Amino acid sequence: MNESILTRLRRGMSVLAEYLGAGMAGRRRTIADLAALQHFLDTRASLVAQTTLYGYLRTRAGTRYPVLFENDAFVVSINHAKWQMWLACLSDLSVFAGGLLARRSQAGPAPAGAAVRRTVEAILERTGTPDDSGPLFADGAKAVRDRLSRCDWHAVGDDESEFSASPEALVRHAPIIPELMALDEEIVRNSVRFRWQEVRRELRAKLDVNMELEQSD
Repeated sequence: MNESILTRLRRGMSVLAEYLGAGMAGRRRTIADLAALQHFLDTRASLVAQTTLYGYLRTRAGTRYPVLFENDAFVVSINHAKWQMWLACLSDLSVFAGGLLARRSQAGPAPAGAAVRRTVEAILERTGTPDDSGPLFADGAKAVRDRLSRCDWHAVGDDESEFSASPEALVRHAPIIPELMALDEEIVRNSVRFRWQEVRRELRAKLDVNMELEQSD
């Protein structure tokens, strides 16, 4: 069953509150099990996806930004782009998290990779196919699964090198005419890369690499 829009909005507001300082205790909380990792991957993917997409549209539209949401066709395009960004962000962050576990956990790369794949699968199953996600959502979800299944966890670095899908997704799916995107592309890609810096720092600080990697009942 698809997760309701209200539920996703509430979780999004919660993670934004953490970053605005209203939930500092939450930001200090260790990611000590796979349920906490699942929450982190999902909410931070949503955070980066929405802040970069809406931030770019707001910057490009200027004072006309509120007017855009009066156009039903444009709103549909934004929603499609939002979900493609979320999938790409989930893909990038999941690979990075798996790499951290693979390097630091005593269990080693294979169990770490398997745990991340299960965690992401749970996120995708809970999300289902959102009503406003568009015709490309299933292909995007499959791309996430395929990337994780092929990932060489030994080779994942502790840097921005694995964060390639999310900048590409914003360039590809943002509802901006190609002529303007061609002018903005470098700035757009860099804006997404910049957003990931704090998320990587947070994950390094909070991830308990001694967590139980086996699936619990």
